[in-house]
Amino acid sequence: MTKKRLLLGIAWLFLMVSPLAVWAQDRVVSGKITDSKDGSPVVGASVAPKGAAGGTTTGNDGSFSLRIGPSVKTLVITSIGFVRQEIDANGSGPLSISLVSSQTSLNEVVVVGYGTQRKKDLTGAVTSITSKDFVKGPITTPEQLIAGKVAGVQISSNSGQPGAGSRIRIRGGTSLNASNDPLIVIDGVPVENAGIAGSPNPLSLINPNEIESFNILKDASAAAIYGSRAANGVILITTRRGRADKLRVSFNTLNSVAVKTGTVDVMNADEFRNLVNARGTTNEKALLGTANTNWQEEIYRAAFMTDNNIAVTGGIKQLPYRLSIGYLNQDGILKTSNLQRTSLGLNLNPKFFDNHLSVTTNIKYSLSKNRFANQGAIGSAVYFDPTKSVNSGKTEFGGYTEWTSASGVLNGLAPKNPVGLLNQRDDRSDVSRLIGNVQLDYKFHFLPELRANLNAGLDRAHGEGTIFVPATAASDFVRKGVNNTYEQDKTNKLLEFYFNYVKEIKSIRSRIDVIAGYSWQDWLTKSPALPDLQADGVTVQKPAGIPFETQNTLVSFYGRLNYALMDKYLLTVTMRRDGSSRFSENNRWGNFPSAAFAWKISDENFLKNNKVISNLKLRLGWGITGQQDGIGDYNYLPAYFFSDSAARYQLGSGYVTLARPQGFDANLKWEETETRNIGIDVGLLSNRLNFSVDYYEKDTRDLLAVVPAAAGTNFTNQLLTNVGSIKNRGLEFVINSTVIDKGDFTLDLGFNLTYIIQNEITRLQLAKDPNFLGAETGGSGFNNVQIHSVGYRPSTFFLYQQIYDEKSGLPIEGLYVDRNRDGIINDFDKNWVKNPDPTVFMGFTAAASYKKWNAGFVLRANTGNYMYNAVRANSGILQNVFTGQGYLNNGHSNVLTTGFGQRQTWTDYYLENASFLRMDNLYLNYHVGEIMKGKADLRVNANIQNVFVITKYSGLDPEINGGIDNTIFPRPRIFAIGFNLDF
Repeated sequence: MTKKRLLLGIAWLFLMVSPLAVWAQDRVVSGKITDSKDGSPVVGASVAPKGAAGGTTTGNDGSFSLRIGPSVKTLVITSIGFVRQEIDANGSGPLSISLVSSQTSLNEVVVVGYGTQRKKDLTGAVTSITSKDFVKGPITTPEQLIAGKVAGVQISSNSGQPGAGSRIRIRGGTSLNASNDPLIVIDGVPVENAGIAGSPNPLSLINPNEIESFNILKDASAAAIYGSRAANGVILITTRRGRADKLRVSFNTLNSVAVKTGTVDVMNADEFRNLVNARGTTNEKALLGTANTNWQEEIYRAAFMTDNNIAVTGGIKQLPYRLSIGYLNQDGILKTSNLQRTSLGLNLNPKFFDNHLSVTTNIKYSLSKNRFANQGAIGSAVYFDPTKSVNSGKTEFGGYTEWTSASGVLNGLAPKNPVGLLNQRDDRSDVSRLIGNVQLDYKFHFLPELRANLNAGLDRAHGEGTIFVPATAASDFVRKGVNNTYEQDKTNKLLEFYFNYVKEIKSIRSRIDVIAGYSWQDWLTKSPALPDLQADGVTVQKPAGIPFETQNTLVSFYGRLNYALMDKYLLTVTMRRDGSSRFSENNRWGNFPSAAFAWKISDENFLKNNKVISNLKLRLGWGITGQQDGIGDYNYLPAYFFSDSAARYQLGSGYVTLARPQGFDANLKWEETETRNIGIDVGLLSNRLNFSVDYYEKDTRDLLAVVPAAAGTNFTNQLLTNVGSIKNRGLEFVINSTVIDKGDFTLDLGFNLTYIIQNEITRLQLAKDPNFLGAETGGSGFNNVQIHSVGYRPSTFFLYQQIYDEKSGLPIEGLYVDRNRDGIINDFDKNWVKNPDPTVFMGFTAAASYKKWNAGFVLRANTGNYMYNAVRANSGILQNVFTGQGYLNNGHSNVLTTGFGQRQTWTDYYLENASFLRMDNLYLNYHVGEIMKGKADLRVNANIQNVFVITKYSGLDPEINGGIDNTIFPRPRIFAIGFNLDF
């Protein structure tokens, strides 16, 4: 009995000890995974023991820790967008693993309208840009992150003002009078493109550091799921999310200095004196001063910016979260301009009911404080007399030199002191914006192939501001100063629900993915009636005005079918039906269908094992999309407005303001664009070399155009109505390649090109009128120099052809080509010449890494675009210098060349080729590694923005939206340095 108990005791001890022995043989492997391009941590990468169970994911700093058994020799590392790697697990010390980007990883998940798809299953023209490929450096608005990165997408900054937005065009514009901006959707909430009072750009209220990816839907087959708002393409922005992991803290700071890159070529003080002394009268010569003032140097400065962000991520009992705080303080190079933005972000991603219910909560809040510089100082610095000093030494007009008569009376016609314009105007605003949504995604227990998705979103913005100019300021001396206030509220509410059914049908080797949904979205804009104040703050004794309120609603039903046969024949069909309150009941509803087909040729037997061609796919797409932005909420209704002072009715000795009817078209409807697309995607050498080619055609009909109305048929002689059409054709080419991949050194190159084959107005009237040349547009400050005309691109320059002297080569003032030989120079002799938009635009990117160093750049180029130099046209004439009104103006030094006496507004002499090559961004990063005894990881980066521009254009900037250079807030060159710390 004793022996038996002894044996049982030994067996029991063995059973107890053996697991501990095995456990004792286990070991912990730790390390860090980074991106080979820039050394940044790869978050969420999967680390798994090969041939064994278990695994983990990397945290916010790219680090991991994993316990593995004694038999495990290899770790398998995978992450979306990177090449799979197998690492020896037997090494000593922490592992340092660098992942190489797979460029176009075919299994990468791409966000599309209402869901996601694998990149290899896409049938439409969709481009995805993730955070690892964003433009580096000081970025203040989100769209700048992808400038030059996407074929067919042209992003050009509106100005150098802090927070200024960019003009975004996807495959060119399709409208003349409505919007040409794409629809932007942030975390599933479509946002309004219209501005917010007090903000230079609604997107400047979004912190770029919060963005994870951009997905651009370019053709109708991809974008038609958004129906009446998708004619100009769709940009889907996804912000960063939390991860179920231990607490991680990330901090980054970027500090920069911005400097001006040039100035307008005006006469200096000596040149100005010589001109006035040579050509001026005695009285005009007497107006000259003794100073030598460079007014453009007086209004610009070196401007500092700091951008700081901290993010905390982790998980509490299966509740992944991400909390972030950002602070931006940016001075503009134009003195007194400033933007301060404080941003908060919160993301929660819990799951319930055995992961059947996923809840995603996104909240983004920002508060921007702006001080707007008086941009009139830019033009005034061109015109103000350089022989005058900044300060007068007197108390009048704040002590600034101004043009006055001998008795000290201010000359109201003369330009005002540029420095005084800046320092004597206090224009400030506070703008807050809250964008948030809660999305519930439920996978049914009894039918796991079926999901229900509910999305409730809110976009709320409030803007208010004051503009104060003292009564002593020359700019508003007659009005006794300015003390205006303004306020605006905007509310955008969203409610969407859809079912999604995904089923693999193995018997017929098919897969179906179907969604059907409903959407309701409502926009409300309000502005209260605020009293007018004098500069001393006293309320003016007159009515405060009328409060403003406008609202519109969009109701939609939509569906999409994705069908895959043998995983190589792909079909997508979508339909959306929109109803908009912006139109009458007869035109309120519209249908927007699309269809696309893709064939994965590389999966066919004759290519399946090809060692060169790793991916080959053909795409065909067709669809109809609409455009309703920029039309207005009530333009289809008859309306009355108060008449101006020139159209009042006299009763006795008094005048009565009238209510005047406004012209309207009760049958207004949205513009419709029919798009056809054919594309081919090719991957070579295990997808180390990838390229895509797309050809597209876009036909826009029911184009909103302003055309002459027959007398007596309406309350106006110019009517906005659906009458025109535009045809666009273009070619896009993209190539990305990992040129070198040799251990410590990698080199990735990317190139994209867009060729606009045709962008032509094909119809502009109900009936042909030989005397109607088109609708004039644009302007050089006081006259139109562009035209919308049938057979030409929108906003084509409409100018006389200048005649030049054969000997000197100089233009002859007032002499133009008589094109129709009738002896009269009129509009019929103007030449439809050139266009402000490029025929070809390109982007080129490079990224190289060597051990802990990485560097890269972004280049952009436009060719075939022209610019009208209105600065030179307006100021480079003797009439501008010698005004005959008791003051002198400086002007463009071109007047010394041409000797033009009078304005020559419509001459093509001022039209210049503005093709350019611009290096937008140049960066260098160094991964220092672990610091603070391994508690933190440090990366240091340096960056230059707007590095150089090569162009023949003589003005400040060859890239000005609209093609007319009439004094802009110049874009600066920015030098930045920053660091990232991950704890």
